[in-house]
Amino acid sequence: MKTPSLKQTAINAFTSSLAAPASALGLANKTVAPEPAPKKGIKRKTGKRGLYSVQPPQASVHAPLTPVPSNIKAHTRQPANLTRSSSSDSDAKALNPRHPPSRASGGIPSPSGRYLAQALLPPALLPAPRRILVILDLNGTLLYRPSRRRPSHFVQRPHAQRFLRYCLDAFHLAIWSSARPQNVDSMVAQLLTPAECRRCVVIWARDRLGLSPDDYDARVQVYKRLSTVWQSPQVRAAHPDAARAGRWDQSNTVLVDDSREKGRSEPYNILPVPEFSGLQAELPDVLPQVHDYLNALCFQADVSRYMRLNPFALDPQYTLS
Repeated sequence: MKTPSLKQTAINAFTSSLAAPASALGLANKTVAPEPAPKKGIKRKTGKRGLYSVQPPQASVHAPLTPVPSNIKAHTRQPANLTRSSSSDSDAKALNPRHPPSRASGGIPSPSGRYLAQALLPPALLPAPRRILVILDLNGTLLYRPSRRRPSHFVQRPHAQRFLRYCLDAFHLAIWSSARPQNVDSMVAQLLTPAECRRCVVIWARDRLGLSPDDYDARVQVYKRLSTVWQSPQVRAAHPDAARAGRWDQSNTVLVDDSREKGRSEPYNILPVPEFSGLQAELPDVLPQVHDYLNALCFQADVSRYMRLNPFALDPQYTLS
């Protein structure tokens, strides 16, 4: 009987993981053994509470690793629907659904056998945290545009600016939105100062998605292929060990987006968050929980392996204190 290749084995395992429930995969109530605090690591601001220090993972990846600043009021959230959206937006999307990208735009991607083979290996902890590459989406993740008639008016998700500034200090931060460049400029101007923009590795818009001219102007499903980021000379030069052949790859990169489908080509590197559709329907502690999860990833030798076994999920009992 012919032995299946490594690529076929990885693809079969990936297909099975998509079909199996979380309990069957051993993902429910997944915990991480406590690790001693590192002697040396990333320098952080001290003497303040909240989004200012990286700590090793404690009993659970979903428990807060650091408190949130004291000037943010504590609250307890009741279990709620995690996928709310405004009725007008939902109606508009239902009437005009997205269609698949054309072959000229690369079609619908799938993870490579090599990617899956690496992600299927067991995760391992590092002795000290490192700065990973975090790629943030904008509209639906950090901001919401209530009306297309006011294209430069956006509502911020709770804690958005504080979260962004923490990301600038703790990680290598890139921004990649599927919006048009002029809209991205408007969103970024509302969230970051010019000096903070210059600290970002890159700020990309729709023109970096590899879309054909027809798809660029159409309502198509877009995909953020991380290989595009990893192959960018500007991004490669931002790696702290670039002079010694250091590189960004699936072991040290996280895409934060409100659409899991956009990360289809690297399914274990996307951190999907509920779509932000306005303050009236928002769960106000989404970004603090993302902050905690990203902190845990800093201790992982390969984030794709860890995220495969410990995917991000909101904790309905999460409390800011």
